[in-house]
Amino acid sequence: MLEDRLKELTEKILKMSSIAEEMVKLSVRAIVEKRMDWAEKVINELEPQVNELEIEIDDFAIETLALYAPQAKNLRKVAMIIKMVKDLERVGDLSVNIAEFGRELIPQPDVKPYIDLPRMTETALQMLDDAITAFVNEDSKLGREICIRDDIVDQLNDQIIRELITYMLSDPRTINRAILIIRVSENVERIADQATNIGEYVVYIGEGKVIKHHHFEKEENN
Repeated sequence: MLEDRLKELTEKILKMSSIAEEMVKLSVRAIVEKRMDWAEKVINELEPQVNELEIEIDDFAIETLALYAPQAKNLRKVAMIIKMVKDLERVGDLSVNIAEFGRELIPQPDVKPYIDLPRMTETALQMLDDAITAFVNEDSKLGREICIRDDIVDQLNDQIIRELITYMLSDPRTINRAILIIRVSENVERIADQATNIGEYVVYIGEGKVIKHHHFEKEENN
């Protein structure tokens, strides 16, 4: 039955998102707490699991389309699941990027105490977790809220970059390390973007409305 297939697809998405979220947490914590083993786990153990699930879910979703030819909301749901797995796989890739930057940062002294980066990561992770919750519960309102929260992560990213530029200007010896931290911050910001994408998909599944590129703001102003 189609309902059983959709339930199984949702369970697979939950499994994939759980691993992706762990990758985000470990990659940043590896840098903050100087744990090279966590960085290596992200790269060598967790990323292959995410990649395998991407292929598995893609195949299962396409097979579902072929066997059951879902319509209306169910069609939108399967189509968005196919897009979601790409975003979750991208979260995994971005976490690997962070872990690889960690390989360079961990052996070196910190430029400054890590304060904003953990806050930014926590916000991005909450967005991702809420996006999956919104998908499971078909909660369009929560999907929209996630899109708005992306601005908070953008502001934190800008703040981190501004502060690190100040450090680089005052002490050129920090330049290489500061640039690596900026790259880490940019990757966390992109993880929030993937969560935003999923929030947009949830609205499309539930309402059939495209809110990408802040179309929801235009709707509210009309």
